[in-house]
Amino acid sequence: MVLNPSPFTTSAGGVTVRVKVTPKASSNRVDGVHAGADGSAILKVGVTAAPEGGKANAAVIKLLAREWRLPKSSISVSAGASDRRKALFIEGDPQQLVQHLNQWREING
Repeated sequence: MVLNPSPFTTSAGGVTVRVKVTPKASSNRVDGVHAGADGSAILKVGVTAAPEGGKANAAVIKLLAREWRLPKSSISVSAGASDRRKALFIEGDPQQLVQHLNQWREING
């Protein structure tokens, strides 16, 4: 078992984030990092938008961009566009991004 697993993985040109989305939630919120079914870390997010026409994906990107203080244009869905479990890609310097995201995680749990 990995100690303090992270949903953030560095890759060429940015960082990949594993996310589980709850569409049509009561509020837009980040519920923190939880263990996935396979034991890996996953960031749980709830959005009020319905999962139709990419509305929920757009809401997730808007919420996380605001939460992480990053431009929306730097975040995209790289896998699972029509699934609750997604991979988001954040474009930028991988080391700086993962440091920024880990600081956010320390503050926000």
